[in-house]
Amino acid sequence: MPWIYAVVGLLVGAIIGVIISRLTTPQYKKQKTIQKDLEAAKFALEQQRQELSDHFAQTAEMLDTLGKDYTKLYQHMAKTSSEFLPNLPEQDNPFFKKIAEHNEVIESNAIEAAEGDASTQPKDYANGATGLLREEVKESVEGPEAVNQEPVTQEPIAAKAS
Repeated sequence: MPWIYAVVGLLVGAIIGVIISRLTTPQYKKQKTIQKDLEAAKFALEQQRQELSDHFAQTAEMLDTLGKDYTKLYQHMAKTSSEFLPNLPEQDNPFFKKIAEHNEVIESNAIEAAEGDASTQPKDYANGATGLLREEVKESVEGPEAVNQEPVTQEPIAAKAS
């Protein structure tokens, strides 16, 4: 029975010795300071990223406001130029052409927004897999007028090679 006490005492002493040596070694202290520095650097980096994100968000808002103010100023100049110079021909009015172009752009943007993403799909694509390595023949659709055309079929590559 006394040998069990000796083994338990040896294990407890070894564990206490390892803990004391870990706490007193300079490498452990260096590791802890490096770990603290790493955490501080990570925090500073995250804080800087947040500040940068806030800066870009604020800049985007300011640019949006600037664009709207510029548009309002331009529209005001166009309106007042036609009011103050009513006898000026349209081709001599520097704002007339730009207003017409601006109105066309606004109308085309409104039409595109109303149509949605359906108009942005590609106009020429194959229905299903192309079957390049198979003997299958797939029909392909080309252009917007392909809806009214006869289906176009493709020959398989293997048939061309033989």
